[in-house]
Amino acid sequence: MSSHQHINARQISSETLQNEEPPAKRRQLSSCDEGESQHLRRPPLRAAVVEEGQSPSTTEELTVQSGKSLTGEEITCNSNNDNNIEAVDLSVVSSDGTDDRTSKDYYFDSYAHHAIHEEMLKDEVRTKTYEMAIMQNKYLFQDKIILDVGCGTGILSMFAAQAGAKHVYAVDCSSIADQARKIVELNGFSDKITVIKGKIEEIDLPVAEVDVIVSEWMGYFLLYESMLDSIIFARDKWLVKENGIVFPDKAVMYVCAAEDGDVKRDRVDFWSNVYGFDMSPIRNIALKEPVVDVIDGKSIVTDATPILHLDILTCKKEDVEFEASFELKALRNDYVHGLVAYFECAFTQVHKPIGFSTSPFCRYTHWKQTIFYLPESLVTCTGETIAGEIKCKPNKKNRRDLDISITLSVNGRHSKFTKQLNYRLR
Repeated sequence: MSSHQHINARQISSETLQNEEPPAKRRQLSSCDEGESQHLRRPPLRAAVVEEGQSPSTTEELTVQSGKSLTGEEITCNSNNDNNIEAVDLSVVSSDGTDDRTSKDYYFDSYAHHAIHEEMLKDEVRTKTYEMAIMQNKYLFQDKIILDVGCGTGILSMFAAQAGAKHVYAVDCSSIADQARKIVELNGFSDKITVIKGKIEEIDLPVAEVDVIVSEWMGYFLLYESMLDSIIFARDKWLVKENGIVFPDKAVMYVCAAEDGDVKRDRVDFWSNVYGFDMSPIRNIALKEPVVDVIDGKSIVTDATPILHLDILTCKKEDVEFEASFELKALRNDYVHGLVAYFECAFTQVHKPIGFSTSPFCRYTHWKQTIFYLPESLVTCTGETIAGEIKCKPNKKNRRDLDISITLSVNGRHSKFTKQLNYRLR
């Protein structure tokens, strides 16, 4: 999907703010104090992004918003926004031909469809960052045993083989593994890559330990349908205890607030009047489901704050369930229609740490951003704060779904709001 289009705002007086919900296409408030002029400030977002057309052989550095990235280095990140904002499967069929697959089988085999892998491979930020991390650090792969968890088409395994790996074990539980085996053979890596079909928790590797684990395990909202549990299992069972490497090894999730009234009206408030009929019960359901979509960086009205830090070398399965308090500072006078979550990942076990960001200020990735719309809009003035707490845990009935609770408290000039909001990402 294309990013939401920014529409210039008309000025709104202080008195109007107190009594009026913004009409369609109103985007930014010019003042909260009479005669006070405000200017857009950019949130101090962080992380790296691969520039279009670059490759590991031609790219000297990978860049993030000015400031400190999660790797601790000074980096910058180029955006493709119009105003050039800178910022940091498993097939189970019985012998008689009947289909004996369970819901889990159907879920895993959904990852066998080529379109899913096409989307991921065409995500240049994702794929080129992995390529750079591997090919610019061949010394970590030379003559080493590599485990690729959730190998898909085998792209990361082939990067590792190109980097000089002694052998790569590529594991995937969906039937894409059958195609990966053909792809590996077609590209001349049959002697270097062994494709294994099955769940990482159930397979046997022909080796006792591996030197490096590579995986693209992240999901929407970093944790949704992610393979983090599987990475932790593989790490604890096979990764060498001394100098073991995981690619990537760091992840951080952030939250900020956005003005996104046009889209909220189109996707949520739409249900209040459908061809003259009140379908608001569905509106209530829609509000509880976070939206995974691209949001324009110009819609972000607060700074961003981290809510989750993961070190993949040491994290535990229980870390998928987390709680965090946060405080967001308004960077301009505007409405707030929702919270926006995004994440960044980094490869820090290398000479020159690199990574990528799914920030709305950086280039598009297939992870997009995750938007939590509020039932009522807020009005914030520059410098005011939105205090909050977020709790996230896997759903008891379906661990792949996430139950997310957000408590917000605002005590501003025009908005006073304290409420707990419950969402389910599914």
